Amino acid sequence: MTKVYFKAINSYSKTNEINAAAVHLLQTIEVKESVELNRFIPLKVHLGEKGNKTFIEPKNFEGIIDYLTERNIDTAFIETNVLYKGQRNTIKNHLRVAKEHGFTKIPVVIADGEVGEDYELVEIKKKHFDRCKIAGAIAKEKQIIVLSHFKGHALAGFGGAIKQLAMGCASKGGKLDQHANSIPKISRLKCKSCNTCAAKCPESAIIVDTKAKIDKNKCVGCASCMAICPYGAISNSWLASLTKSFNERLAEYAYAASKGKNNIYISFAFNITKNCDCEGHPMEPVAKDIGIFASTDPVAIDQACLDILDKNEGRIVFKRGRSTLEYAASIGLGSREYELIEL
Repeated sequence: MTKVYFKAINSYSKTNEINAAAVHLLQTIEVKESVELNRFIPLKVHLGEKGNKTFIEPKNFEGIIDYLTERNIDTAFIETNVLYKGQRNTIKNHLRVAKEHGFTKIPVVIADGEVGEDYELVEIKKKHFDRCKIAGAIAKEKQIIVLSHFKGHALAGFGGAIKQLAMGCASKGGKLDQHANSIPKISRLKCKSCNTCAAKCPESAIIVDTKAKIDKNKCVGCASCMAICPYGAISNSWLASLTKSFNERLAEYAYAASKGKNNIYISFAFNITKNCDCEGHPMEPVAKDIGIFASTDPVAIDQACLDILDKNEGRIVFKRGRSTLEYAASIGLGSREYELIEL
């Protein structure tokens, strides 16, 4: 049975204890699960949107970084650009936010290029996708330490290891695939016919006449145009994200992002807010701090986080999105059955 290792810590303020526990959990995975560490292992993190105050701060990852350094293992923070128009939609903007949020101890790699153009197609042949657009710098690695902030999410219901793999490792086009499996749309009211999108489109799928138009037969859904439009005229419809298929798409992308990798998953269950770190404003926690979880199975670790959260709170905190776990298990991403081992 899949093992999930757990260290209870009742306050996010206990930075030294968090760092020590994270290292202990990593060492335990190495020894108990016989996981050999590569010579370079990126740390998949969420850098937090500008204005957000409850993302997991990099000071909590310093123990892991120091441990890897002592082992002569190179590392870097790795992340992808966001799909929506925010402060993390290009490399320049994203790196600025990373610096402001203190992610400076090791290099920061934005894995899908300036506007989402750098990706590899990973074949999975599942219900919704034959191939998935995984960020290039992530797709090439054989091992990643996935550092997830366990909390809620407006669309997915909750966010943990699976979401960190799925949305967090996808290129812009991959994020678009998961949200709606559709091409972007251009607002005729906002479009200024400036030709910026057409000039940068890698597939020459945008034609500018009186207004810009997208050729549906050429568009591959890379979503780079959404990031570079200076007038915010290009967007995606999020309505399709509210259907059950969104959770399945999420699971399939997580499967693609982890395919062929010997990953380690460490989830930080602190600052448990209703919504995601992508939201650029302060939020209040909706549950007490829990601690840190570690596993080699992204499904099991998410299930364990939910189970302990519900037990501690005496209620079901995040009701939506649990079908993601069921579908993820059904396609072979991991197991919902696990043994919890408290350290």
